[in-house]
Amino acid sequence: MRRRMTLRDQLLMLQVVIVLITVVGTGAVAFLSQQHQLRSNYQDRMVGVARQVATNPVILAAFNDADPSQVIQPITELISKSSGIAYAVVMNADGIRYSHPDPGKIGKHVSTDPEEVLSGDMYVGTQTGTMGTSWRVKVPIFNPEHEVIGAVSVGVLESDMRNEYLANAAWLFITIGIAAIFGVVGAAWVTVVIRRRIFGLEPEEIAGLLDEREAILHGVREGVLAVDENGRIALVNDAAVRLLSLGGRTELVGRPARDTLEPALVELLEGDGAEQSLILSGERVLLVRRDVARIGGREIGAILILRDNTELHTLMRDLDGVQGLADGLRAQAHGFANKLHVISGLLELGRVEQAVSFISHERSGGALTRLAGQSGISEVEVAALLLMKQVRADELGIDISVSDDSVLPALAATARGEALREDLLTITGNLIDNAVEATGTGGRISVSVALAGGSGGRLLVSVADSGEGIAPQLRERVFAAGYSSKAALPGAVSTGRGIGLTLVKRIAARHGGTVSIGDGLPTTGGLSVAPEGGAGLGARITVELPIPAGAIFAAPAHHAGVNQ
Repeated sequence: MRRRMTLRDQLLMLQVVIVLITVVGTGAVAFLSQQHQLRSNYQDRMVGVARQVATNPVILAAFNDADPSQVIQPITELISKSSGIAYAVVMNADGIRYSHPDPGKIGKHVSTDPEEVLSGDMYVGTQTGTMGTSWRVKVPIFNPEHEVIGAVSVGVLESDMRNEYLANAAWLFITIGIAAIFGVVGAAWVTVVIRRRIFGLEPEEIAGLLDEREAILHGVREGVLAVDENGRIALVNDAAVRLLSLGGRTELVGRPARDTLEPALVELLEGDGAEQSLILSGERVLLVRRDVARIGGREIGAILILRDNTELHTLMRDLDGVQGLADGLRAQAHGFANKLHVISGLLELGRVEQAVSFISHERSGGALTRLAGQSGISEVEVAALLLMKQVRADELGIDISVSDDSVLPALAATARGEALREDLLTITGNLIDNAVEATGTGGRISVSVALAGGSGGRLLVSVADSGEGIAPQLRERVFAAGYSSKAALPGAVSTGRGIGLTLVKRIAARHGGTVSIGDGLPTTGGLSVAPEGGAGLGARITVELPIPAGAIFAAPAHHAGVNQ
């Protein structure tokens, strides 16, 4: 099989062809231009000589002599030698020569037709005469009465001009040859440099590497986004486009990152060194790592590795809630065991009446039953979330109560119902977590879930706390991603610093709802004295969501209870 031509051979051949075509073409143009210039110079010289002979007074006077050639022949020979032309022939009006380089031709008729020049016109052209083929100029000779009495023919042999062409072109051809040699050597050197720059790879190998890179880059689940040293997006894979909810990849490449990405990502990109941060993008919680891209020790940009942490974040929050519920059950079981020991001891001592009295005073089912019969929340998952939050808050010394007028029917098992349930759990969980972080030991939190306008109206979720409160000038800023003015309490559930309220705001905006902040619950015994920036009345955050048609069942009777 015929061996495929390598890239090096192709580059060398193409460059050699280009160099040769350029050099030869330039030489040909230069040669033709020189030939034209030489001919033009000879023509100007011959026209000047011919007119000088035709107007020479001595020659004009000799036309009246008995033997004009005696005077005219020496003059024309002198003019021919001094001007570098081959000949100058003078004839009368009948075409009889008065001068000629060959004296034997004097007195004879010219060998070419003189009719045109004897009619009074100048002739320029190539003709073949007694001396061979020559390029000649013929000029009429006029007497003082402006009558044509003869003509003068001045010419240069074509063979002489050709020899002069070749003599002048020799240096041109040598120059062209030297230029061609240097061009070929330069082409070979350029080929070596290019091959070295592409690591000796062939085009199909480069294409294969590019296809592999694209397949790997866009096949990984993690998002990859790179910016160059000018802050423009240089690379982005499909996962990054999906995680950041951006447009098409081809539309993003080349655009400034500051105009395309969210401020939190831009701030991370503009940092120094390698960093890792939890960032909210849209409604996704992303674990973002920043690395510096370097080539040869020079920093050329930054790379973001994006990992969707939303599901893990939710699972960790749910696991924390389950752990809290388990701790509550364990504590409750321990309490029940102590009470059983008391009853057993009283019975062994024979004090039956005191045992019965002790039992009658311990009718409460514990913390896990406090919602039963006190709430109209029929959506089981929301009720379970509230129970877990209450148990966890009890361990932290925080009281969470659900308002008696709360009403939430069971959500429909439809796409709209499932979506509303998921968003409602996220909103309620984040608001309570935020309130727990803002409330210290001995604090209070009140939760209210209500409907306004029936099943096709609005859903109101309100969480109030007795913490420091939020100053009016900060009530918009707290929704910014990454903003947090609190230190997390030990063991408190958190959705990530500065993420919870931002996520609530974005979910409400997606539904076309609103989020508002007002005063919450005062501390026990009256208003608290707030630290700098606080309101002193705690904070109340209310989320209002439009209810999509078909998302909930008909509202049940009030006080349906969790266990019904």
